[in-house]
Amino acid sequence: MRNSFKKYILGKAVSATVTSIRKPMIQNFEIPVPPLEVQSKIVEYLDNFTELEAELEAELEARRKQYEYYRNKLLTFDKVGGGKI
Repeated sequence: MRNSFKKYILGKAVSATVTSIRKPMIQNFEIPVPPLEVQSKIVEYLDNFTELEAELEAELEARRKQYEYYRNKLLTFDKVGGGKI
């Protein structure tokens, strides 16, 4: 679409001192829209991606908590036997 829009604009642009584009020049540009079936498929893929992203975020948070737990365990020194060192 970018290439066809660029060609369209370059064909409609007014070249004076400064090349300019005005609203009426782009009002008739047709934007290609995929068929409804293809749009539905895209939405389905995006929904699946969103679900997977949420699962990965939850997994990442669980790993962070696990890391924090073991880090704290390693860095916490409990007295053994209650005696003096």
